[in-house]
Amino acid sequence: MADIAVLNAKFEKSGTLSTNVSLTPEDINMPVVHQVVKATLAGRRQGNASTKNRSAVRGGGAKPFKQKGTGRARQGSSRSPLMVGGGTTFGPTPRSYDQKLNKKVSLKAIQAVLADKLQAGKLTVVDKLESNGKTKELHTLLNGKGLLPALVVTEAKDSPVLRAVKNLQWGKGMAVEGFSVYEAVKFENLVIEKAALESLLGRLV
Repeated sequence: MADIAVLNAKFEKSGTLSTNVSLTPEDINMPVVHQVVKATLAGRRQGNASTKNRSAVRGGGAKPFKQKGTGRARQGSSRSPLMVGGGTTFGPTPRSYDQKLNKKVSLKAIQAVLADKLQAGKLTVVDKLESNGKTKELHTLLNGKGLLPALVVTEAKDSPVLRAVKNLQWGKGMAVEGFSVYEAVKFENLVIEKAALESLLGRLV
């Protein structure tokens, strides 16, 4: 059971949010967070490096020189990996770097990140973030409260707050449905709407 302070749009305390999800120091599981972050970064790799083996290199049908009498090692194809211009041995081919993550591991990482931010005093819950879409005003508000760098999480993916946060040098915004453990770890502060936090906590029940 945890009680989290909730602020209004002017970042003044307006109430608390009670949850049955445990967010104690014992719930900060760094190995699990590391595993999820590693899987996230691995999934971003393109994996499209490619080389040609001896069968894919053009030419090489004719024997490059006679079998005997040249003093050189015998060769059957000019496209052998032993020859200049030949194929590559054990070179990279297009592949996927995706790592399998169990759902329970992903949820445990979200719980660990929320617990860490809460215990460090870096979790800011706002009843409803308001913005006209202007980056300057949002920067002034967050910077004035000492909340930069920050990951801003909203309930709706079409929120004007997400447009305003796009040009923040030390900030990033996302809707709660695409919440990323990697991004939460990357930024010092987590500024999240109350409804968005309730949605996250609902996954952990």
